[in-house]
Amino acid sequence: MKYWMIIGAAALALTACKKKTVEAEPEDDPLNTYNQVETLIAYCDPPEGGPVTIEAAEFQMGGTVYPEEGPVRTVEVGTFNIDVHEVTNKQFAEFVDATGYVTDAEKEQLGFNMTGGAVFMPPTPAHQSWWRFIEGANWYQPEGPDSTIAGKDNYPVVQVSWNDAKAYAEWKGRRLPTEAEWEYAAGAGALSAYVWGEERNPDGEEMANTWQGAFPVRDLGKDGHTGTAPVGCFKPNTFGLYDMIGNVWEWTDTLYAEGQGEPAFVIKGGSFLCADNYCARYRSAARQPQEIGLPTNHVGFRTVGDVED
Repeated sequence: MKYWMIIGAAALALTACKKKTVEAEPEDDPLNTYNQVETLIAYCDPPEGGPVTIEAAEFQMGGTVYPEEGPVRTVEVGTFNIDVHEVTNKQFAEFVDATGYVTDAEKEQLGFNMTGGAVFMPPTPAHQSWWRFIEGANWYQPEGPDSTIAGKDNYPVVQVSWNDAKAYAEWKGRRLPTEAEWEYAAGAGALSAYVWGEERNPDGEEMANTWQGAFPVRDLGKDGHTGTAPVGCFKPNTFGLYDMIGNVWEWTDTLYAEGQGEPAFVIKGGSFLCADNYCARYRSAARQPQEIGLPTNHVGFRTVGDVED
């Protein structure tokens, strides 16, 4: 893991919801306004049912918004099934309880004699980067030792590396999706700018858990969330899949680049950190590299299974 990448990351993602709205008061120091928006705890009934089967298809993969998305090309995927939502804290806890698995964030990192992961924090005059390595951050303490997932069984598990996600998938007798499988499942055959249409928030409705406001200073929480959201809080796509866009980035099994250290794999879908003024990666074609051993509090995953044609 390259900790310098964390320090330099500033250069670098409502159906059954019950929510409360919190208005933030402005403050003289705009760098602290994010902290005035109370974290919104939403309670959503998790989607029911098992994985969704996606039939074999040919589709146009890629995009033109960012160079790494191109070229747009014709790609075929075979029949597979995919989890209806992101793997949750409850599901990952069952895996850990059954196997005793220890995640990368819980292991000492490359001789640094510390455990932990990368955590998003609004910048301050003393800390200009919005990513910091927090000792003790892990899947059950996503923001560090003072945080908890108590009461968040149905939130997506985060602070899991590619290694951790792959281990969980193998335990379930499944695997991580390829980038092509993930993109086709997310796009659900749509040819519009967004999976749900041509407008990001049609008629003012937020269609995914993203960032509203000036990133990275202040998230207004207009979608009901300042941070991750429980799975299933937003409308599914036409394939019946929830949170393919926003909430947390998701690991794939597609290599992005070998790199000088650990290899980087493709993550897809954007996260609650995607904002109009910073990134437009809340689209099915969007992609980004992530080092396989780097856990963060905005990356999770879902699994897929093979289906005989």
